[in-house]
Amino acid sequence: MTTNTGTTSTEEATRAVVQRFLTLRLAGDTAGLTALFAEEVDWLLAENPVVPWIRPRSTAAECAAQGEELARYTVPEDARASVDTILVDGTDAVLTGHVSGTVRATGKSFSGPFALRLTVEDGRITRHHLYENSLSIAAACTP
Repeated sequence: MTTNTGTTSTEEATRAVVQRFLTLRLAGDTAGLTALFAEEVDWLLAENPVVPWIRPRSTAAECAAQGEELARYTVPEDARASVDTILVDGTDAVLTGHVSGTVRATGKSFSGPFALRLTVEDGRITRHHLYENSLSIAAACTP
């Protein structure tokens, strides 16, 4: 079924979940994010052993907690993220933007572009693949 905007109801549902994800993430609502993630999530974030908040995750609770862990290791008032584009195709969405922050332990800053691929099935996020400037983040975490 296509609406008069040319998007399908599936794409509208995907976009609504992505918007909810962004709202919950901005608010730091871990309980809300836990409910939004599926029980098992295809989580991908490039391994980076010197970055404490980057680790394998697969459950809703683990995925939702990533924001809390990031906040624990970085300076909240220096954290910035902007979304430039949200592309939706069926159950998939890709967000592009820029992220920056300061690592609390070292006082060093990181910055760079990101792309986030989300998949939404039955109103919940089943895939979260984040591509970011891991070199900048690793350098900021290294004393």
